[in-house]
Amino acid sequence: MTALLQNAEFWVAVGFVILVVAVWKPVGRALSSALDARAQKIKAELDEARSLAEKAAALLAEFQAKQREAVHEAEQILRHAASEAERGRETAAGELAAALERRERQALERIAQAEAKALAEVRARAVELALAATRRLIRDSLDAARAAELVDRAIAELPQRLQ
Repeated sequence: MTALLQNAEFWVAVGFVILVVAVWKPVGRALSSALDARAQKIKAELDEARSLAEKAAALLAEFQAKQREAVHEAEQILRHAASEAERGRETAAGELAAALERRERQALERIAQAEAKALAEVRARAVELALAATRRLIRDSLDAARAAELVDRAIAELPQRLQ
């Protein structure tokens, strides 16, 4: 054992062990506190990431709800527009039918008026021709005495015809 106590390597080993034990405590504490700080930092980052993920999930759910609502509203707008278009088409068709009926009635009235006018013109012309023919016949076949007699009779009948 004395040889061991005189051996330099032994004392270097003992010094090394004492040095390691003496240095290990502060280094271990520093290493432990550094690792604890790192763990706390990682935990804080994980908590923040979890919080951000929850916020993102909430925002995603909110935007999905808004999107569904917007799609539903767009569908309602399209249905309303389609019903308005159908109602407008029906109204336009009704107005067109009424306008066509009105124009047909007006055309028939114009045709009836034109027929009546043409018939009146034909009658007037027939009367003119009949009067002209009658005048010619009377002029050619009536003598002066008979003409005077007819004029006198017409004058006598005039008060009765005017009543």
